[in-house]
Amino acid sequence: MNWSGVPEPKIEYAPKHYICGRAKGPLVLDGRVDKPFWTAADWTDDFVDIEGDLRPRPVKQTRVKMLWDDEYFYFAAEMIEDQIWATLTERDSVIFYDKDFEIFIDPDGDTHQYYEFEINALNTVWDLLLVKPYRDGGPPVNAWDISGLKTAVHIDGELNRPDADNRKWSVEVAIPWSVLRECAAESRPPIPGEFWRVNFSRVEWQTEVRDGEYRKVLNPETGKPYPEDNWVWSPMGLINMHYPELWGYVVFADNDTPQIFELPQDEMIKWELRKLYYRQRNYFEAHGKFTEDKKQLMGDDSWTVDPVIETTRSLFQITAPSSDGEGVFCIREDGKLWKE
Repeated sequence: MNWSGVPEPKIEYAPKHYICGRAKGPLVLDGRVDKPFWTAADWTDDFVDIEGDLRPRPVKQTRVKMLWDDEYFYFAAEMIEDQIWATLTERDSVIFYDKDFEIFIDPDGDTHQYYEFEINALNTVWDLLLVKPYRDGGPPVNAWDISGLKTAVHIDGELNRPDADNRKWSVEVAIPWSVLRECAAESRPPIPGEFWRVNFSRVEWQTEVRDGEYRKVLNPETGKPYPEDNWVWSPMGLINMHYPELWGYVVFADNDTPQIFELPQDEMIKWELRKLYYRQRNYFEAHGKFTEDKKQLMGDDSWTVDPVIETTRSLFQITAPSSDGEGVFCIREDGKLWKE
């Protein structure tokens, strides 16, 4: 197999984290985020550009709250917006062709078998399962649906009315654990103290008003819309959401036990293996083979791991001991990362 190269993100490894408390009652979804259900939940940091510090900060605020209980993983998102528009009404449309809000969830953090969810201001959704990231040849499973999904949108202004006093739109989403557990460790919901890898994206298009309607601004040189902005919770260091290893850490907390988060040393070991995976794939693209020469991949960077690299003509596996020395982390050519 001819493996493609994998761009290495230009970012220091410091994903955001969020302590997700338990809901204290049932959620009646109406899209509003200013009701008692959400009072106990903190807002995330304001979203930043997907490339992080490489790009200016977004001009419109986006932020999210999360809660959980025995049945659902709950999300609330608030997006400041003076141009509230949406056109797509069919489920599983390519929702990011509109302005949208997106949720990404990798329950076990191995970058395979993860979920993507998108919603627009018309409350139209696109839910899909990714077998692997696109860089690793993974097809999206569009036929996959979130059974029992609940969503609602609230518009503070008027949809598709440029002359209205538009201020923001907000969404509420409840995703059942009965679905999310499919790709989770031990096929179960989280327990207090565990974390899942999660990120969010807001797609924002440049728009203008023509003939009383919102239209995407076209680049006169190409005749096509200017590229969309991608504003995210935890920055990626490149324009690609499908690097699950860079998503944030959502820690599930029991309200009776204060929860703090410090990045485990094992997570840094995994990140260093991931960097070696990027470089091994890029080496293959340049040379038509993988290398067992650590120096070729590690260069003059500072590392904490002393990896073992095994290769065949079209495969590789790189391993390094876990921080407690009682296991070994492994990563292979298609990006799958696991512990033995």
